[in-house]
Amino acid sequence: MFGLMLNHKEAEETEYLLKRELEELLLDLSDERIDGLIRSSMEERYQIIFKIYKRFASKTELCKYIRRPKPNEKPIKNKSKKNY
Repeated sequence: MFGLMLNHKEAEETEYLLKRELEELLLDLSDERIDGLIRSSMEERYQIIFKIYKRFASKTELCKYIRRPKPNEKPIKNKSKKNY
């Protein structure tokens, strides 16, 4: 486990960067043309970034970035047993 100390401005900038990355991933994951290994690596990246963002954001902010699978989409399964 690592510790990180940020001042207020750095924390705001980090939160902004995480939001932008989550928005980009959600947009890309909604693209039907992306599949296979690329999609699964994007899913894994989304999960990691979302977990980091949870440490900065309130519950209402988190709701904006929760991935909601489409009705015909298979549920997301966590392949790794690691807890970060």
